[in-house]
Amino acid sequence: MPRKHANSKVGLLLSLGSSAIAVARTVKQMRRARGTQDKLTAANTVAGLLPLGTSALLVLRRLRGRSHQHAG
Repeated sequence: MPRKHANSKVGLLLSLGSSAIAVARTVKQMRRARGTQDKLTAANTVAGLLPLGTSALLVLRRLRGRSHQHAG
């Protein structure tokens, strides 16, 4: 079974950056939906934020794990 290689730090940072941009765009969409009181779009936006937040947290966990490996 092939061994999985750890992602590079640059790749992790790019992933985190793209997640941050997606979250900012989604928050902007949420504000727009609240302004027009469109409940369906607001619900869709909240549902879209959940996987974005989760992926950002996973990337942060990987980055922290890398920093603990190098420190110890």
